[in-house]
Amino acid sequence: MARLHDIVLDCAHPASLARFWAAALDGYAVAPYDEAELARLRARGVDDPEDDPTVLVEPRDGGPRLWCRLVSEPEVVKNRLHLDLRSAEPEKEVGRLVALGATVVARHEGHSVLADPEGNEFCVFPEHP
Repeated sequence: MARLHDIVLDCAHPASLARFWAAALDGYAVAPYDEAELARLRARGVDDPEDDPTVLVEPRDGGPRLWCRLVSEPEVVKNRLHLDLRSAEPEKEVGRLVALGATVVARHEGHSVLADPEGNEFCVFPEHP
């Protein structure tokens, strides 16, 4: 039986999108760059981690990893997969995510649809009792 290991988000600027998702998700952080990783990037012609074409966002306590991966083409249609987030205070959480760079796409009874800074849609739901 397969297990979910990674979620990959195609984007135009992986470093900034990774920072957004690391700040948006509780228990996640952008993976640190050690000397081995910096050397690997330099060998690929990337001198600045800000230009890394694949940036990892790691969970601190298990769960799927997020990869922000550079693609050359822009998103032109609604994404077919999105993340659903839960919050004890969904309206407050929507405000926090907007302050991080998300935009509100729609509000529905029971949840809000937002887009990350690159237009990838996701939803914020209240936690179940």
